[in-house]
Amino acid sequence: MKTGPTEMQPTLLLPPERIHKLTGYGMRTHADGYLFRPTSVDEIRRVLDIARKSGRKVVLRGAGRSYGDGNIGAECVIIDTTRMNRVLSWDAGTGIIDCEGGVTIEGLWRTTMEDGYWPPVVSGTMYPTLAGALGMNIHGKNSFKVGTIGDQVIELDVLFTTGELRTLTPADDLFFAVISGAGLLGIITRAKLKMKRVHSGNVKVLAVSCHNWDDQFKVFNQFEHDADYLVSWIDCFGRGASAGRGQIHVAWYLNEAAELPSSLRPDNQDLPDNILGFFPKSSMWQILRYFNNRLGMRFINSAKHNASLLLGNGKEVEQSLVAFSFLLDYVPNWRKAYLPGGFIQYQSFVPREHAKEVFSQQISLQQEAKLESFLGVLKLHKPDNFLFSHATNGYSLAQDFKVTPKNWSRIEALCHKMNDVVLSAGGRFYFAKDSTLRPSDVKAYLGEEALYKFKQFRSTCDPEGLLTTDLAKRLELI
Repeated sequence: MKTGPTEMQPTLLLPPERIHKLTGYGMRTHADGYLFRPTSVDEIRRVLDIARKSGRKVVLRGAGRSYGDGNIGAECVIIDTTRMNRVLSWDAGTGIIDCEGGVTIEGLWRTTMEDGYWPPVVSGTMYPTLAGALGMNIHGKNSFKVGTIGDQVIELDVLFTTGELRTLTPADDLFFAVISGAGLLGIITRAKLKMKRVHSGNVKVLAVSCHNWDDQFKVFNQFEHDADYLVSWIDCFGRGASAGRGQIHVAWYLNEAAELPSSLRPDNQDLPDNILGFFPKSSMWQILRYFNNRLGMRFINSAKHNASLLLGNGKEVEQSLVAFSFLLDYVPNWRKAYLPGGFIQYQSFVPREHAKEVFSQQISLQQEAKLESFLGVLKLHKPDNFLFSHATNGYSLAQDFKVTPKNWSRIEALCHKMNDVVLSAGGRFYFAKDSTLRPSDVKAYLGEEALYKFKQFRSTCDPEGLLTTDLAKRLELI
């Protein structure tokens, strides 16, 4: 049977060699899509046209560091922006950098550090692209002080599916929707932001061990008006009087007398390849996988807590900005220890007055279900004006859950119970970390007004409804 030209065109436009299996960073979710890696705005326009003619939806993807399904889409055209990674201009006098959306956080600091500047907000890994970071509006360990990465942006260029390229600033209402909009309104092709002036490549870090939740919040309250960074590790296996135990790291920028101290040289910031000078870190994940179970992680968390009490408590050390900031990059391929099922990260944001109660209840629910998080991270935040904001005047707790074929339904049920607790306290969530939210959860924390406004923006920015993700479909955002 002969196939006519019209029927053949989608096959010609989307050859099978473009099909790639892509996953979220947690490796639990995956989807096959037609992968394109454009290098210019015009090439993106051509890919959008290919998607339109072939009847496919479009998913935007940067470095793929969102944990769940916010960067994948089954049988969709995938626009990977990582090749659009040029720094367009850098002014060491003003601290303003102008770059394409595919520039990574690593690309930012490697460009500016030798001139005495550091990215104002960074995630726990240096590899996300700037466009992806803005799409999810990432935060860092200094969120309580400077807000999110979106708060640092001067202007950005956004390409809409209509083909229009528009420059947005904080004077535009749409600016606050594209940033935080999870890649569902347009493609961020360029961003200009102000970097943070630093006088050393190192920070002073104080370690404070905490016996329980009361200690945790007491130390946060003690340092929040003074510190530049605050973050705490939480042992989610701690029970009773030890519930909430862990270790807080408080950090301050340093000033060095030299005009250009050697600590600002990028090569002095590089993370070491070995542990103790000889054991390759690239092999560590293979050892970690043997401990990556309830028994093993209970032991590791307990050992870490005891070590923090005996060895590090109250001590100050100097640490490079890279080593302090990017703990997720310290052990290459660490996430492989969670294979074959992968993992999810669950992060909730709770107002100050309810944080202790909510997080205590979350941990109790996990322990009752025998599904304790293998890692807990506590941070402090301030609210912002972005449409899909996750931030609040309060705290967040991020937690990692190992997924297996046998436990996924139990993890999902646990997360739904934790969601209910968070929502009852007026809490919020974060699309970059989500794998388990329900549409009703999203409506409850974002509110009908924000969702209506988002749909109004979509009607003009993406009138054909080309942009999608599996997350957007799951949460009924589109």
